[in-house]
Amino acid sequence: MNTGPNTQPDYDYVIVGSGAGGGPLAGNLAKAGQKVLLLEAGSDYEDYNYEVPVFHALASEDENLRWDYFVRHYASDEQQRLDTKFTAERNGVLYPRSGTLGGCTAHNALITVYPHNSDWEQVAQLTGDSSWKSQHMRKYFERLERCQYIERPRYLSGNAFLSELVRLFPFLASFFGNASRHGFDGWLSTNVADPTLVISDGELLKVIFSAVEEALVEDLGRPLTSLESLNGLFDPNDWRAQSNGLQGIWFTPLATNAGKRNGTREYIRAVQASFPNNLTVKTNALATRVLFDDENKATGVEYLDGAHLYRADPQVGQAISPAQAVQVLVKKEVILSAGTYSTPQLLKLSGVGPHQELEHFGIQVRVDLPGVGENLQDRYEVGVVSEMDADFPLLKDLTFAPPLPGQAPDAAFVEWQSGKGLYTTNGVVIGIIKKSQQDRPNPDLYIFGLPSSFQGYFPGYSKDLERNKNYFTWAILKAHTRNTAGRVTRASSDPRDMPAINFHYFSEGNDTAEEDLEFLQEGSSKACQRIMVRMEITCDEAKGNCFIGGTLNFPRAEHSGSIAIEKQAQQYFRGIWLPTASSIVGIQCREIKLSHAVHHKAGQMLGRQTIA
Repeated sequence: MNTGPNTQPDYDYVIVGSGAGGGPLAGNLAKAGQKVLLLEAGSDYEDYNYEVPVFHALASEDENLRWDYFVRHYASDEQQRLDTKFTAERNGVLYPRSGTLGGCTAHNALITVYPHNSDWEQVAQLTGDSSWKSQHMRKYFERLERCQYIERPRYLSGNAFLSELVRLFPFLASFFGNASRHGFDGWLSTNVADPTLVISDGELLKVIFSAVEEALVEDLGRPLTSLESLNGLFDPNDWRAQSNGLQGIWFTPLATNAGKRNGTREYIRAVQASFPNNLTVKTNALATRVLFDDENKATGVEYLDGAHLYRADPQVGQAISPAQAVQVLVKKEVILSAGTYSTPQLLKLSGVGPHQELEHFGIQVRVDLPGVGENLQDRYEVGVVSEMDADFPLLKDLTFAPPLPGQAPDAAFVEWQSGKGLYTTNGVVIGIIKKSQQDRPNPDLYIFGLPSSFQGYFPGYSKDLERNKNYFTWAILKAHTRNTAGRVTRASSDPRDMPAINFHYFSEGNDTAEEDLEFLQEGSSKACQRIMVRMEITCDEAKGNCFIGGTLNFPRAEHSGSIAIEKQAQQYFRGIWLPTASSIVGIQCREIKLSHAVHHKAGQMLGRQTIA
């Protein structure tokens, strides 16, 4: 590395961003003998908020781990201000992001669910590349997973030849016993939590489970199969579930190991320890632009060396200014995996993006790519919150926080230190996967229950989650959304500034058939009302026993029509931390000839090929 121009490349690859895409890719390239530099704008700070699974909400608001983005869901101020979570002084709604080694795997809720096979098939169709097909992509899941919640198939125990044979030819699994197609030797450990760790009252747990099962029977119009029912508590990551598109009651796989969070950060550190000459990790390095030669070939990256430089960092006031600019060159490729917000920002700062926007901020246009920063999308979520008659006994004396200096830890924290108990979970009791409409090709609702009051993201939300011990929330997540009208645009030419982010929900979006709004009525009202009725929890407005997102009303049937439903959506629905697809550069926009011409979790790859 150097602080000025240099004609000699320092690394084979430079990867910007150490999250779920960039971190594992850096490790895999280093293990393959490549010399890799991994740049992370945050630090590698670690505390109990990171380590303890049930503290994931605290991790998202830990000033040493977080970046604070405030996004808009609407361009209209009138519509936006209807959102009860709107923060006027920041002109948006809190959208927690992570500014630390491992990216958002450092604060997520650890839920690890395999995607639908149809997702992979669609990518294969878009790219014309059959290696993206679901049968092939499952092999990568088997390579990365270290499943710890089912018994290892016998053939895998100590038999490397058979293990490799089945990996190469998956159809042989039925002969050797790995019909689930889980992996057992990868870097990502997965576990599941016993629901009784979260709710110790056996009778209450029975009421909740039975209510869910009865509601599903009514919804499907038929009895549940053995794999869908309470007795099955099936595994959503089992290959047979993916193949059959099953609906039903599921347990929730978590990325934990020995009761602690595990993921990208741990993999990076393990590879760095084993291949110290191949993998260099540089934290507190804010990438400012991609370097190009006269023929528009990506040759390296420039970054600012220093802590707390990005203005999303709550400790930005501690940054040392001016920060030193450093340039690093590559022999092979620059890989951008900086996330849905920062990747288009970095491309635009490098002169790759819509020419009108770049010219407005005085940025030299290298390639006019209108798709950069467009197509932003997320998945919707709402919490249906119920007030119970009494506190959950297991939660009574727990703080759901690390002990303060000089303070004795609570009983659950002591248990966690031995790798046991409630704090080894993420707090989820049960999961349900179903279709919002039975004519949909795949299940598109993921519903999970947890004993807390979860009403969305706003400053201080993590402290409110467990303040009251007599609330139960059904969190409803909508997959396969239709709206792709969101935008990530530059607010200035300063790389330390955050971009402007607007998702353009519902009436401002491009879901002209209003399919997402249909979900709002089915998913947030009918599905959970069926469950709650059977739990003998009523929506009594006088007593306030049941409310959605902080009010005393469901989106009831009498509030029919898209306008009435959207009024409720404007107030209570939010994204679920899965923004994606904001840097279309290789499929619809072919001016950049990429080595991997697709936007996916592994990041955008700017190769040595010429930009036309």
